[in-house]
Amino acid sequence: MRQWNQHFEIMFGEEQLMGSWAFRSEQELATLVAKRVGACADRILIGGLGMGFTLAAARVAFPVAAQIEVAELVPTVVEWAQGPLAHLFDGSLSDPRVTITVGDVHDVIIERESRFDAILLDVDNGPDGLISCANERLYCPWGLRAAHAALKPGGVLAVWSAYADDDFTVRLRTAGFVVEQVSVDGGEQIESPPHILWLAAKAA
Repeated sequence: MRQWNQHFEIMFGEEQLMGSWAFRSEQELATLVAKRVGACADRILIGGLGMGFTLAAARVAFPVAAQIEVAELVPTVVEWAQGPLAHLFDGSLSDPRVTITVGDVHDVIIERESRFDAILLDVDNGPDGLISCANERLYCPWGLRAAHAALKPGGVLAVWSAYADDDFTVRLRTAGFVVEQVSVDGGEQIESPPHILWLAAKAA
């Protein structure tokens, strides 16, 4: 993690994964899904804690009774959330609706058949294993079928990306999802390409 004046950024080598000044698309990941799954949603899984923007938006957008589980692979990210980045989380980690699981979101997915109303994935810069080669399991055909099985009927799998990927759209459809692709302004302070959100629905 690096700090620039009042801002922070999370890095992977020289690759910037996230900056505290650009969070609109991470918020929309939760907000757009909440609009689609409705007021009865009670189990939400978020893959990737990051700087907490998706989690904060989920706390607002989903019903007050919804339980939100966040799976974060890297323990240091959780430590940052409790330390130098705590001001960005603004109470999210102490919300009784929120559970933080330090571990691989893939493992959570394969263990919970028909459990979740929504699965929100923001663990890489797109549908590939940038942070960990093991993350390829989330985006390959059998990983997408596992996510499909982990959703309740009518549930939505949402994936954040910094770029478009037509092949991933095809894989989602092949796995049984009805796919909507949305372009969202990331909220950067400088001109930058829009981010991509895949909203993949399981038939009700």
